[in-house]
Amino acid sequence: MSRRSSPFDDLAELFDKLTSQLETTARSWETEIDDRSRFDLSIGGSATSLDLTDENDEFVVTVDVPGYEKDDLEIRLAGETLSISGERERTEERGLREETYIRQERELQSFSRQIRLPEPVETEDVYATVNNGILTIRLPKVEVVGESHAIDIE
Repeated sequence: MSRRSSPFDDLAELFDKLTSQLETTARSWETEIDDRSRFDLSIGGSATSLDLTDENDEFVVTVDVPGYEKDDLEIRLAGETLSISGERERTEERGLREETYIRQERELQSFSRQIRLPEPVETEDVYATVNNGILTIRLPKVEVVGESHAIDIE
């Protein structure tokens, strides 16, 4: 007597294929996340974008900070971790009271980003500028002295 096939056999095979494909995709996502997370230490999403470039003798960090003034931003360097944060408050328009607004969306905004630098930098020579809503931080690398010297054996 021949065994009759069940429609559930086909569903089980389909689920096995889907599970295999999802596992493969998840592994590729983990690799991408691991590569990014080596440098980005920020927690949660951020409202600002950041670029880190290696320009041979220095690292350059460029951050979009539209609407932030120099005094709204704070930059700290602790070892190889660069922390950038900003906070700005809504400014009251002169002569406008809250009940005169038809729509009011501009409020307190803040962001915080932390990135790990790939190599040590000269902390005394780091400088930053803000121009047209773009924060640029230049971090000169520690110079490696290529000279060799003799070591005495005692």
